[in-house]
Amino acid sequence: MTVVLIVLGAVFVIAGLAGCVVPILPGPPISYIALILVSWAHSWKAFTPTFLIVVGIITAIVTVADFILPVYLPKRYGASKFGVWGSIIGMIAGMVFFPPFGLILGTFVGAVLGELIFSRNARSSLRAALGVFVGTVAAIFLKVSVSGIIGFYFFRAVIRGPLT
Repeated sequence: MTVVLIVLGAVFVIAGLAGCVVPILPGPPISYIALILVSWAHSWKAFTPTFLIVVGIITAIVTVADFILPVYLPKRYGASKFGVWGSIIGMIAGMVFFPPFGLILGTFVGAVLGELIFSRNARSSLRAALGVFVGTVAAIFLKVSVSGIIGFYFFRAVIRGPLT
C-alpha cells in the first residue's frame, strides 16, 4: 500500500506542476494532495501537522490569487473582458501549437487581439495586453513556485522516510 500511495503522490506532483500552466487544472491543490498521500503512506509521520496546515493555507492563498491576479492586474492597466478572454484563448492556442513558450506569447498576442477587436486603439490595446500578460505570468510564477516547493518536500519525504 505504501508504494501505491507514493507512486500516486508522484503522479499528483507531476500533474500539479502541469496544472500550473494548463488553465483547467488547479496545480497547487493537486500537488498538495501528494503531501497528504506521502503522509498517509508513512503513517502520518512524514510531516508535522503544523507543516501540513501551513502549506495548505499557502496553497489556498495561491489558488485564490490565481483567480484574482489575471483579472485584477489587467483591469488596472485598462483591459476589458475581451482582452482577458483573448489572453485565455491565446494561452490555450499557444500552448497547443507552440509549447512551452507559446503559452506566454499566446497570452500576450491573444490579449492584444481581444483589445483591438474591442477598442481599435493600438496604444491602449498594448497597455491592456501588458496588464493581462503581467497578471497571467505572475499567477503562473506563484503556482509553479508553490507546486515546486511542494514537490521538493514530497520527494524529500519519500527519500528520507518518516520523521522519527
